[in-house]
Parts: sequence; structure tokens; C-alpha cells
Amino acid sequence: MADEGGDPRRAVFLDRDGTIVDDPGFLADPADVRLLPGSAGAIQRLNRAGFAVVVVTNQSGIARGLLTVAAYEAVQHRLAELLEAQGAYLDGSFYCPHLPEISGPCDCRKPGVLLYTRARDDLGLDLARSWYVGDRLSDLEPARRLGGRAILVQTGHGDSHADQAAALGIPIVPDLAAAAAAIIAADAGRRGTSR
Repeated sequence: MADEGGDPRRAVFLDRDGTIVDDPGFLADPADVRLLPGSAGAIQRLNRAGFAVVVVTNQSGIARGLLTVAAYEAVQHRLAELLEAQGAYLDGSFYCPHLPEISGPCDCRKPGVLLYTRARDDLGLDLARSWYVGDRLSDLEPARRLGGRAILVQTGHGDSHADQAAALGIPIVPDLAAAAAAIIAADAGRRGTSR
């Protein structure tokens, strides 16, 4: 789907665990899905601003035998329900079930970019004009490889990656709500200067 100018749509790629929802480790039970404060409102603001909001998540618990694909899908369904109850939605969700030590190397495990190129092809996205948000450097590295912009959130594991992110010049914000505000402000500035 193209944006208003006919160009491929911009996306905000979000990590799931520790960015949108609480990360208890290998989330397998839909009853355990807890939205982080402000995350649904942040996604709703991005929806309204015209961004495609896409989850890209590593789910090595599948390779480890700690959860099944069906359990992952049930958790995703519950996440969609919780977001919908607050007027927000995801345009797509992509996951890597692998762990190199168990299943061998793959191109879909972040920071690999295969899931992002799949999202581009499936949803008609412009990766170089997109944003990449997460609580680990592996969530942000695809921005460098694909030409987009990255933001580290301090929720989840974010604090343990903050020094490295700062050294790379990656903005650091407290949570997804702050990331969404920064993205929307930057987008408004971009549109203002292009008129």
C-alpha cells in the first residue's frame, strides 16, 4: 500500500517482548500478555499518523522447545485483542523461530534482515524511510543495514544496551510512547521542510 504521495508506505518496526509487552521470558501463555504502560496509545498514534506498524520478533523459545508455533500465535492473537480494545492495531507481524545453536544459521533472526524484506514485499513498505524500535541492539541494527532510523527504548533490556546505543548515536527514550512521539515529531518536521 502506498502513502498519500504514491510512494511505498513508511513503517515503524517494533520488537514485541520488552518493547510492547512485558518480557517474562519465552512468553507462551496468552493469559500472561501484559501491555507495557502507554504502548497501545503509542501504536494508536502511529496508526493515525499513517505509518504501517509491524512487529518483528525473535522467538527462539520455539527452537528451544519452550513454546510451540500455536502458543506463539495465541499470544499474538491476545496482543491484537488488547491493542484493539484501545483502538490500536498491527499491520503485520513476523517472527523467527530459530536459534543458531539448535536449528543452524538463518537470515531471519535479528539482526538479520530477511523478515524486514518479507514485510516490505508483503505490505509494500519503504525500508529506508522506516523506523526501527526495540530494547536490544539486534532490534536496531537492521536500520543501519537498510537505511532507516533507530530508537532504543529503556523498557525490557534497554538499559543494558544504552551505552552501546549512545556510542552509535542511536537515540534513547524511556518507552514506546516516547519513541512514537519522537517519530511523529520528526515526521512532521520532514513534511514541513519538504513543502
